[in-house]
Amino acid sequence: MTDLAAEVLRVARDLIRIDTTNGNETEAAAYLRDHLAEAGVEAELVARDPARANLVARLPGAGDAPSLALVGHLDVVPADARDWTHPPFEAVVEDGWLFGRGAVDMKNEVAARCVAFAELARSGFRPRGDLWLLMVADEEDGAADVGMRWLLESRPDIRPDVAVNEGGGQRLELADGRVVLTLSVGEKGTQPVRVTALGEAGHASMPTLGDNAVVGLGEVLRRIGVGLAAPAPSPLLDTVLTELLGDEDGTPAERLDRASPLHPTFPHALPPLAGTTMAPTLLTGSAARNVMPARASVELDCRTLPGAAAGDVLAAVRERLGDLVEGVDYELSLPEALVPGSASPADGTLPEAVAAWLAETEPGVTVLPVLCTGYTDSSFLRAAGGTAAYGFSPFRATPTEVLDAGYHNADERVHVDDLTLSVEFHLDLARRLLG
Repeated sequence: MTDLAAEVLRVARDLIRIDTTNGNETEAAAYLRDHLAEAGVEAELVARDPARANLVARLPGAGDAPSLALVGHLDVVPADARDWTHPPFEAVVEDGWLFGRGAVDMKNEVAARCVAFAELARSGFRPRGDLWLLMVADEEDGAADVGMRWLLESRPDIRPDVAVNEGGGQRLELADGRVVLTLSVGEKGTQPVRVTALGEAGHASMPTLGDNAVVGLGEVLRRIGVGLAAPAPSPLLDTVLTELLGDEDGTPAERLDRASPLHPTFPHALPPLAGTTMAPTLLTGSAARNVMPARASVELDCRTLPGAAAGDVLAAVRERLGDLVEGVDYELSLPEALVPGSASPADGTLPEAVAAWLAETEPGVTVLPVLCTGYTDSSFLRAAGGTAAYGFSPFRATPTEVLDAGYHNADERVHVDDLTLSVEFHLDLARRLLG
């Protein structure tokens, strides 16, 4: 094992052993501060809440290149040890696999980026543009507002031109023999919509007296279905499908049908790129079993493409339901404000650097730009300073199915070889963009 391989494995294991379940990030940030200090790097702990600090470090640049930020979050989601093969905070290594909460999301990438940053400092690297290291709190929940959004508001000096964060790097072996690595160029937004079916209250012992809104809600749910978007043209979807299919022939629906068999994840991952999804989740009805309610509602978890406004989401839901749902009156409301989607150029300097690294290390493997259907802190970077933010950390030994199964799940794990691979990529990225 090389020195860097041993170092990144040690750092990743130490981070996993610090339980940062939606909190306690200061202990992890302090650990990284001390590790960076050994490489001669002075890092800051910047905190709104003393227990939930963010780590900030910078290698100052000469000013003749764009600035680059290596980004990650220190918090993790809860883990129930009863469901795990190995205790989730013991960082067990078995047969080349590192088990633990955060092994994939995302203490693996935090460790790799910090070790790469330390190695650059140790080697005397002098970047042409500022190189930032931003390891933040409160990404998984965000309710405390002590992480990236607050940090950028409090520190207007932190405005990197380019950033690499979580959200990509999965290795997909396609049915036609090609191999692609995903590069997240953006995130979908979210705009919850509440649909309330209207009826007339009545006694449950006489079901035909009154107009039970729950029955009407059932028809609303039938119309919504699983909530997939009706396929429509979009620039990102067109880019993804053209990369996969090699042509621009057909309607979006036809092209999705052609692309979906190329990989088992595509039937689930590609259709959400076609527009606003509206998955039904929260249901409310009567407050008493013997009362048929006058109102019953469902909240739709609507995920939007970049550029969509709240009115666009309401219009999409109305289009799905129609003016009248089989004689059922309904009303729409917005329980929360829109969190807009955002994206960075798929042909920017960082995507080009990723493609160049792949061409040198794995000829024939190509980049597949994708839109993350969930949320990352990259959206705050784009909003605060127009940062071209992307999600990428390469996986070669950890299959996609293992990664997908590990996110927020039991037995989260990553192959230790991918820790070293990530360090090598980030070293190359910094030298390629800032050297």
